[in-house]
Parts: sequence; structure tokens; C-alpha cells
Amino acid sequence: MAAKKILVVDDAKPDLMNLEKIVADAGYQVITATSGEQAMQVAKMEIPALIFMDVNMKEVDGFQATRNLQADPATKGIPVVFVTAKDQKADRVWAQMLGAKGYVTKPYGANQILDQLKAV
Repeated sequence: MAAKKILVVDDAKPDLMNLEKIVADAGYQVITATSGEQAMQVAKMEIPALIFMDVNMKEVDGFQATRNLQADPATKGIPVVFVTAKDQKADRVWAQMLGAKGYVTKPYGANQILDQLKAV
């Protein structure tokens, strides 16, 4: 059986590499994007099993990218888990309204990410 493809999106290289390592060490195939715009393109091409999406990114943030992914018939079924430093109740509510399957705040432990992967 082929490993499930997971898209990891973060514009901060250390955060991207950390998340990529956790997901890869768990046995998943990891694809990455460093912007919301790139995430939308990669998701449409690769159709990953799950997207770990940062929120705070330049130009197209994670919320806008997720809104666009949900509006596209080709990508609307891909579950999104936000991994972000934004920890306000309003951010969590907005994520739920966008249909997010999970919300992990930075800093996080590997187990928090692995728990999200198990739900895929």
C-alpha cells in the first residue's frame, strides 16, 4: 500500500521542516508548500489525504487558501488541519466555520500532530 500523501504548508522554514519530519517519521509521504497560493496549486495537482496549514502567511493566508480550496470541486474534500500561533477563540471559530478538521497551536508536540494524522 502506498503511503498517504500529506501536504504541509508553512512560510517559516524551521516550522515547515519540523512538521515535515514529524509527518515523514510517521510513515507518510510529505509534500510541502511555502505559501497559501502554492498550497492551492499543489493541493489541486497532488490531492493529498490531509493538509496541515499555517495561518499567518503573506499574500494568501491559510484561512483564505482554505476558503479557496473548499470552493474548488477538485479540492473541497481534502481535510485541513490548521497549525498556527493564532490562539484566539475567534480564530478557532473561524477555522471551524471554514470546515477545518483540526486546530493545533504552536508550539506543539509531535503527539498533537500524530493524533491529527491518525484521524485521516
